[in-house]
Amino acid sequence: MQTGRVESGADGYRQTDAAMNAPNAQSCTFGSLRISYDDRVLAPRSWTEAQSRWVADLSARAPAGAIAELCAGAGHIGLLAAVLTGRPLVQVEADAVAADFARGNAAATAAAPRVEVRTKPIQSAFAAGERFPLLIADPPYLPTAEVARFPDDPLTAIDGGPDGLALLGVCLDVTTSHLLDDGAAVFQVAGPAQADSLARMCEGSGLAAHERRVVDDERALVLLRPQRLR
Repeated sequence: MQTGRVESGADGYRQTDAAMNAPNAQSCTFGSLRISYDDRVLAPRSWTEAQSRWVADLSARAPAGAIAELCAGAGHIGLLAAVLTGRPLVQVEADAVAADFARGNAAATAAAPRVEVRTKPIQSAFAAGERFPLLIADPPYLPTAEVARFPDDPLTAIDGGPDGLALLGVCLDVTTSHLLDDGAAVFQVAGPAQADSLARMCEGSGLAAHERRVVDDERALVLLRPQRLR
């Protein structure tokens, strides 16, 4: 498994620098990190630090290996988890601009040598034999009819299809194939109702919803483990 590096080809550096130095770039504090982004990228939400810290807590009893992050955006959630745990990190983000911000944000930390950012669709980001002890997923999860409530957010970062579950389903399929048998995955979802939907989607997948942490009606985290560990 290739881990532990920020992609560093000459073009990659130029693209990352261009993103980080864009005229409308801004930054925010996320845990111990300073995260850069612009209006083409979903702005970090402070509450999602709980996802990073939950993964860090799980790390103490997880097998050795890298953290995988699906739909990484600017990279802050997985990056904070990597800083907290000292583990390698493989981030997947299909949007080139967001992936460049993820690279730049990693490069600004001591974790940089341990971080790899893959600009690919999540369905094709991992080799057949790649498996991870810890996985983070923050997919777009709003139903298409609700995205107008958030006009400042990039559509591709929030639109989860007609029922909001399309990308959750893809992330679940990838997790089923690439999570170690004694691993753990933490998904971000749109509140307890969508947590219920995710639990139902797990049926027959080999994974089970083990625990949930609800923030409010629109925000929650769900811990998934292989069925036998439930």
